[in-house]
Amino acid sequence: MAGSIASLLEGRRKIILVHGNADMDAIGSAYALAELFPPAEVYAPNGMDRVARIASEKVGMRTLEECDISSYELAVVVDTSAPEQLETDQAIPSGAVVIDHHRDTCGWAGHPVLRDETRVSCCEIILDLYREAGRRPSREAAMMLLGGMITDSGGFQFADSRVLRAFASLMDEYGVQMDEAFEFTRAPVSMSEKVAVMKAMERVKFDRAGTMIVATTVAGSFEASVCRALLNAGADIAFAGSQRDEEFRLSGRATQDAVRRGIDLGSMMCAVGEETGSAGGGHGGAAGIAGTGDAEAMLHICSCRCMDAMREIKARESASERRE
Repeated sequence: MAGSIASLLEGRRKIILVHGNADMDAIGSAYALAELFPPAEVYAPNGMDRVARIASEKVGMRTLEECDISSYELAVVVDTSAPEQLETDQAIPSGAVVIDHHRDTCGWAGHPVLRDETRVSCCEIILDLYREAGRRPSREAAMMLLGGMITDSGGFQFADSRVLRAFASLMDEYGVQMDEAFEFTRAPVSMSEKVAVMKAMERVKFDRAGTMIVATTVAGSFEASVCRALLNAGADIAFAGSQRDEEFRLSGRATQDAVRRGIDLGSMMCAVGEETGSAGGGHGGAAGIAGTGDAEAMLHICSCRCMDAMREIKARESASERRE
């Protein structure tokens, strides 16, 4: 499949699209893919997050905030599980190529798709394309790929042996030290982020099933940072939602222990998205959902789904203990 996708990408003038508030994995994948298959430009319809923005500035990456998708020979979508997550009013051409590592939501049915759900990061798939083409990424592209692997693995908390091998291969190839790779994606915490997290902590609600706690809160911004703060405070699963007029955005995070015990936020948010007409998806320990609706109502739905899952886990573990 990679070979056929590569043949579609070779030589054609293309636009590479990333999801709204694009993260490091999306931007790193887009940057490296544009280098591998020129000519290409990167379109970030709704900007990028703070880490991705800082990393892109370090390599001099230029992204478009506006463009006419139809004016390009080919559109390519990276690290995006559903069309709604692109957050653009423009139609996505039927022949657009999709490269992704999220669970299949059927949102890209009919498109040429290169998907590997077993990969921790989309950047690994892009690196595979380099290897298959017999080409080497520039050092700048290598740093962007390393950054995507770091952030999507949660600083390697959710890493598997394949992402570690891919990461190590780039470290060896370019003489990158671990502190250099982490520094590349490190962003100072701004005062606005600190304030947003503190305010969100004031509004926390939580519930418990057995030894697991799910916490929810409404945040004005920095939803992912708020989730991390809730996990650091002791929650096993955390959801933070924000409201922008009629639109909501939710981030969810779970500890590695919760994922091992059976929590799968990606599948859960995908299901909630399908039921509510929203765009949801992600991974076992990190997922998100966005769309039109009420953030607090969506937080309640996600909390209830997690409580149901946590009760099932509690019952299963209790039954196992009795058998022993």
